[in-house]
Amino acid sequence: MQITSAMKMVSAAKLKKAQDAITAMRPYADKLTELLQSLSASLDGDSGSKYSDNRIVNKVLIVAITSNRGLCGAFNTNILKQCTHLADTVYVGKQVDFLAVGKKANDFLRKKSTVIANHSPVYEDLTFDNVAAIAEDLMEQFTNGNYDRIDIVYNKFKNAATQIVMTEQFLPIVPMEGAEQSNADYIFEPTKVEIVEQLIPKSLKTQLYKGIRDSFASEHGARMTAMHKATDNATELRDQLKLTYNKARQAAITNEILEIVGGAEALNN
Repeated sequence: MQITSAMKMVSAAKLKKAQDAITAMRPYADKLTELLQSLSASLDGDSGSKYSDNRIVNKVLIVAITSNRGLCGAFNTNILKQCTHLADTVYVGKQVDFLAVGKKANDFLRKKSTVIANHSPVYEDLTFDNVAAIAEDLMEQFTNGNYDRIDIVYNKFKNAATQIVMTEQFLPIVPMEGAEQSNADYIFEPTKVEIVEQLIPKSLKTQLYKGIRDSFASEHGARMTAMHKATDNATELRDQLKLTYNKARQAAITNEILEIVGGAEALNN
């Protein structure tokens, strides 16, 4: 009970910082993605970016974002179930490889499929630059034709007790439908194409960073909730054990009294 209570307090302290980080960057990331999709949709087909190349999907890479440690309830299990579902159902008959962000994903997925890279150390120093290096590798894998589609699977932070499993298409970029009309009020300088070419890498890096940040906050929320329940269960078990102990102690005392009384009566007789 003391151990789980201490772990709950540690996770609660870390959760506040992680929650503030993802809450602050989520509006920026969403707006940047929306703007990028809007611009991409307004481009002519011949001037589209290399990151918007829709090919026949034969080879798929799934980025599984989990934690390095356990004791956080179903946090990691839900991600691994979703990855298994995608590989066995959605992309059945296709080549499906994985890129692990987190030791739990690496340990589980490498027994079932091919894990091309393990980026678990990124949690030791979770900065935009470190995540950007992973995103650049993913973009290179796509543009080189190694994979036709890249998905990200992670837990989206809602609150300390709720995490939502998300599956987002990372590449190719999907233009927003009906976005052509929304650009009427914008003046583009120098050109739409040049702006998109510079925005796409930045947007993709931000999207991956947001996913890992979301997962990081969700991990501490899930662990805090799990440790809170574990502490309550341990407290209940302690109370039951204390009651059982007191009953046994009382029974032993009663037996001793009966023996003393019986001995005294025997001496009197």
